[in-house]
Amino acid sequence: MVKTWILLLGAGLALGCMAGHLYTAPDSCEGRCGEPYSEEDECHCSPECEGHGSCCEDYYRHCRPGERGFSRSGDAITDEDLLRVSEQLYAADRNKARPTDVAINPQYQASPGETGDQEDRSPQPLFRYVNEELFSKPTYSSFIKLLDNYQRVTGREEEVTAEELREQDNFLKEVMKTELMKKLFAFLHGKNRYGSEQEFVDDLKEMWFGLYSRGNGEQDSSGFEHVFSGEVKKGKVSGFHNWIRFYLLEKRGVVNYFSHNFDGPWDTYPDVLGLQFSWDGFYKEVGSAFIGSSPEFEFGLYTLCFIARPGRVCHLSLGGYSLSIQTYTWTKSTYGNGKKYIATAYVTSP
Repeated sequence: MVKTWILLLGAGLALGCMAGHLYTAPDSCEGRCGEPYSEEDECHCSPECEGHGSCCEDYYRHCRPGERGFSRSGDAITDEDLLRVSEQLYAADRNKARPTDVAINPQYQASPGETGDQEDRSPQPLFRYVNEELFSKPTYSSFIKLLDNYQRVTGREEEVTAEELREQDNFLKEVMKTELMKKLFAFLHGKNRYGSEQEFVDDLKEMWFGLYSRGNGEQDSSGFEHVFSGEVKKGKVSGFHNWIRFYLLEKRGVVNYFSHNFDGPWDTYPDVLGLQFSWDGFYKEVGSAFIGSSPEFEFGLYTLCFIARPGRVCHLSLGGYSLSIQTYTWTKSTYGNGKKYIATAYVTSP
């Protein structure tokens, strides 16, 4: 499947010996001093911004020459950092599917004008075969247990049981045992984002599993539910960017694969597809998903991009190929000291 696609896929500052949380908000220079200029940014934090008149309002507070502390230039996550660490995470995905573990049948490739017409142009399922022994691995099994914890229709209050909270904790415990997530923590710790692994895990639980309202005040959604399990809002599928969830529902006859509109350049797993499908009659016009990746790989990449480039396109490199991830923050409610939940994260199409 080698192609030439390029996939466009607080500040609790602790002074002294503890590092605090740091998110790079798109309208702030906190943690962004020295970050390369990008037209995608709302405002800028490099010295050149002074000449262009495009500095963020807090530029002089965070980025004046000689300033020390949490927002020193070495704490900024540069574009080069993202390319390097994403390759490291890609190489560390020990639990990904082998080529013999997953066989897919993409069939019809839809043109841009065809993705919205809701026509099933692929008579066969997307997945020909999946070696379900993968699902006995701890990160897979703990991930799968989370998928049935949600009411998919927005506007309905989520009732989180004690067992479901334990399942969240168990998933986080299992992913943090992996080399991939340890590398991610080491990178973020080195960039002064977290002072300890426990601080990182506690924040992962809030940003991914903390509830907020996509409806009229009901605590009806979370980043994890939206991205990995999927939701239905105003009669359409919303989120739902996970291959394991897709396979399990397709196997049950609940998901019907229609077509794909892009196919990644990788000739092994993980790969990327842009999908058109229906879920119990609700349609998804374009739903991008990694194929054959481990749960920790997706969880880790999305977390990296949400922390490094919240609300912006995050440019990565996987196996020598370019890939971009778009994240969005949930702006209507916060946790902790004004920190933002994950609204969504997904690979962007070319």
